[in-house]
Amino acid sequence: MSSRRKFIQNLALGTTLAVSLPEIVTAAGIKRTSININANDVILFQGDSITDAGRDKSKDDANDPRTLGTGYAFIAASQVLLKKAPLNLRIFNKGISGNKVYQLAERWDKDCLKIKPNVLSILIGVNDYWHTLAKENAYSGTVETYKRDLKDLLTRTKKDLPNVQLVIGEPFAVKDVRAVTDEWYPAFDAYRLAAKDIAKDFNAVFVPYQQIFDEAIKHAPANYWTGDGVHPSLAGAALMAEAWLKVVGI
Repeated sequence: MSSRRKFIQNLALGTTLAVSLPEIVTAAGIKRTSININANDVILFQGDSITDAGRDKSKDDANDPRTLGTGYAFIAASQVLLKKAPLNLRIFNKGISGNKVYQLAERWDKDCLKIKPNVLSILIGVNDYWHTLAKENAYSGTVETYKRDLKDLLTRTKKDLPNVQLVIGEPFAVKDVRAVTDEWYPAFDAYRLAAKDIAKDFNAVFVPYQQIFDEAIKHAPANYWTGDGVHPSLAGAALMAEAWLKVVGI
């Protein structure tokens, strides 16, 4: 049964309620943690296309709508800057579409360590699995590759930036929306679990995006939240930002 048919069936049964984004995040069991944001801090969003969200890569300015893209990083950054106005924060987005962990590592000196973030938020992993399914030139990495590469990247980061506060986002996918089929499972779940375990190992705040989208599709069809099962819609990006803000404690 398609996600839209499931939604309509639930609606007919009276099981779907009109709720706000904060209520969806709360219903998903998301808990507030403690990230300390201080005056003059730098916050950096890193990842793949979900973070990139069409940002202008020709510019390098902090707090610029053009360089923050049109996705969850922009929405979250706008709220941080609004609510923490006296702190003179600088927020950057350096996500690049298509990236896997090893590609983050290749540009890490320039796109992370040189920026010296106080808070570093990373969402990476969906391409590390998705690209293995390509019909031509498929990526040969495995979940073990993903674990090793991410651990190495975070170890390197903590060595250069020992006081950085880490936020790790869970790779997520919404099933039965275009790209995401039964073929993804159960293999993709291992990447999600790996991200969670690694976040714990590095004392990072963890944002359980899969949990949030699983809750969201109880309230609106899956294709309302994402166009292809991987990239969030405008509503999906707002949902991600709401979850990020709550977990980080903004």
